[in-house]
Amino acid sequence: MNQLQGRHVLVTGGAQGIGAAIARKLAMEGAHVSIADVQPAERTVEEIAALGGSASANYCDIASPDSVGTVMSSAIADHGPIHGLVNNAAMFSSLRPRPFPEIDADEFDRVLQVNVRGTFEMIKAVVPSMRERGYGKIVNVGSSSVLKGSALLAHYVASKGAVHALTRALSRELGPDGIRINCLAPGLTLSDGVRDAGNLSQERISADAATRSLAREQTPDDLAGAATFLLAGESDFMTGQLVVVDGGSMLN
Repeated sequence: MNQLQGRHVLVTGGAQGIGAAIARKLAMEGAHVSIADVQPAERTVEEIAALGGSASANYCDIASPDSVGTVMSSAIADHGPIHGLVNNAAMFSSLRPRPFPEIDADEFDRVLQVNVRGTFEMIKAVVPSMRERGYGKIVNVGSSSVLKGSALLAHYVASKGAVHALTRALSRELGPDGIRINCLAPGLTLSDGVRDAGNLSQERISADAATRSLAREQTPDDLAGAATFLLAGESDFMTGQLVVVDGGSMLN
């Protein structure tokens, strides 16, 4: 039996990369997936439909409370209550690695606005309907770079550290309402967006892969199974946890 049959899950940043891989997996497990992204997501929706799954595309700028409120209301009106939320949308592939004194205030603020406040706004928007039912699952996508203290992307690492901390804090607040919130921490993942941006050298990519117990490049599909587990009933007694999926680079 499909693990998520009849559930409605909203995935931010689901037009491509990690978000698209998670959306496809969730749909194959029986969920209707509402994809929220600033990029067109119709291609991913079509791929899911071709596989026999159910998905819909919604424009959403997670850094805008108005946009978040609109997409949440629309998704619920069209497909019913949201049982799960995957906060995957973030700024990363467009960022050029460089020493922290070279990162200007505007870029620093924009990264935190999207990666931290955007995650916060999505959670605020979905929690009321989850509280009404006394149950819900939230998966925030963090980064193992926080655990490594990766250099040359200080604003990105700081933003994902905040996402990890937010997950823990909100697990205390949301637990009494039956809402579980966990954080999935990928290693450096070679999505099409990351490859196309060309901001990371092959030397850096290869060096990162060499640190893993499973010494290969990480792909978006490597995250899909763990995300499904965190949204399914099997993980109902887990909340506030950081689940690292990086091929054994960080050994907790």
